[in-house]
Amino acid sequence: MKRRRFLTGTAALMALPSLPAFAQDDIRAAAREAYIYTYPMVKNYLTMYQYALEPDGHQYKGPLNTLVSIARVYTPEDTAIITPNSDTPYSFIVFDLRAEPVVVTMPPIERKRYYSLQLIDLYTNNVDYPGTRVDGNGGGDFLIAGPGWKGDMPKGIKRVIEMPTTLAMGIIRTQLFSPDDLERIKEVQAGYKAQPLSVYAGTPAPAAPPPVDWMPISDELMATNYWPLAAFLLQFAPPYPGDDAQRENLAKLGIQENVTWPGMALSSDIVALMKEVVVATEKEIRDVAARLTDSSKIFGTPEFMKGQYMTRAAAAQGGIYGNSVQEALYVIYAFDGNRQLLDGRKGKYTLTFSADTLPPVDAFWSITMYDKPKQLLVPNPIDRYLINSPMLADLKKNDKGDVVLYLQHESPGAELEANWLPAPSETFYAVMRLYLPKPEALDGRWKPPAVETL
Repeated sequence: MKRRRFLTGTAALMALPSLPAFAQDDIRAAAREAYIYTYPMVKNYLTMYQYALEPDGHQYKGPLNTLVSIARVYTPEDTAIITPNSDTPYSFIVFDLRAEPVVVTMPPIERKRYYSLQLIDLYTNNVDYPGTRVDGNGGGDFLIAGPGWKGDMPKGIKRVIEMPTTLAMGIIRTQLFSPDDLERIKEVQAGYKAQPLSVYAGTPAPAAPPPVDWMPISDELMATNYWPLAAFLLQFAPPYPGDDAQRENLAKLGIQENVTWPGMALSSDIVALMKEVVVATEKEIRDVAARLTDSSKIFGTPEFMKGQYMTRAAAAQGGIYGNSVQEALYVIYAFDGNRQLLDGRKGKYTLTFSADTLPPVDAFWSITMYDKPKQLLVPNPIDRYLINSPMLADLKKNDKGDVVLYLQHESPGAELEANWLPAPSETFYAVMRLYLPKPEALDGRWKPPAVETL
């Protein structure tokens, strides 16, 4: 049997004027792999752009390297991040670390309150966590540097954290105990600061990095202009060790650092085929994300996520900026106990906790409601988006002493409304978050209760 000889490289692809079927298969496979590898970067950049690079946008927070705090929890009006939590008022910073590091200050806070600075590289890996779990609540100044930084560390720095990419995201979560606690939240947030290293140390500022013509991005452009966006972002994301094959695959498709896609080397047939792959592979990633049931193995450090390209893509699609499991464990409820999709049009559901099945945590837990199509918080008549452990004393118990939560579109009635988590009149999912989960939550001794149909 004669072996079929596969052509590789952009030049070889050019030699196929009519794109025979076997060449189409090769290109489709290479483009699928390239899409899965780059998807988290492009998805991450979508939020970065809205937060720091689109001053006229309704999600804009502030310029690059500027820390901005929001003294409220998220509502359905906040749409830049899918599956957001509504437990912890956020503070944000989008880092551009090309010129010099940025020093972030975490103030000392009371021992019982949880806070953390989640540092996320462009690939969406969680690099470090200044705050309660790693450093305690004593605060400090943390130097956030770009890849390969070799400068001198000034006095007063608690830790130096090197990010693997020059574009990065920082998200500070500050625990809110109750609506009456917002004034204290504002006090804590006033202590968060970010400043360039030269300002912090009182030294001359380095030369400014080359200006960047930041490429516009939106949900629509992620579909129609995906490959140019992926190529644009490579300049900010050096490859990880072990990513050589992925970068070689990108280069074969004309996706290269500082090279506009598509270049002259790609035929119109190849460009059209690669655009088709975007649609098909995005659906594939969504399907994988829809099957996720918890977060224990889908978010983590660069080392933990090494080589797990589809997992990383599905995590970015299903809940970008999820915490590493040591920081927070997420249990995803998309099905009832009979493996049927949760649907507010068709069903009413309960989630029951006994004293023995309450989530075991060293910080706090919550259950938050989302609509499935948009993956956002759900508008409802009582403006309740979650039920969490600080609310436990106000929840009603049944005759057995259990707490029964009602996940449904219509109110369960005045007597049970304290335990109602309003659902949309469509398919939905809920996420249980365990902040600083105890060992029994991580090793499987604790089993989360199932959602049951009434």
